[in-house]
Amino acid sequence: MNNNLKMIGLIIFGVIVLYIFQIKYSDHNLKKSISACVLAKKQTSKSFDLKKAKKFCEDEIKKQINNSK
Repeated sequence: MNNNLKMIGLIIFGVIVLYIFQIKYSDHNLKKSISACVLAKKQTSKSFDLKKAKKFCEDEIKKQINNSK
């Protein structure tokens, strides 16, 4: 009985830790995706505007995130 409680506690603790890391790093992943998109726009565009490219990439990535949920 005591072993089962320890195992359940460990599993609950692990789930909480994973949830916290997911929240912490989701913003980091979004920033990396946006910067990769901007870099691709810079390489494929003849006339490059950083503000327009960043706005376009943010909109497209957020739209894809919302569609996947």
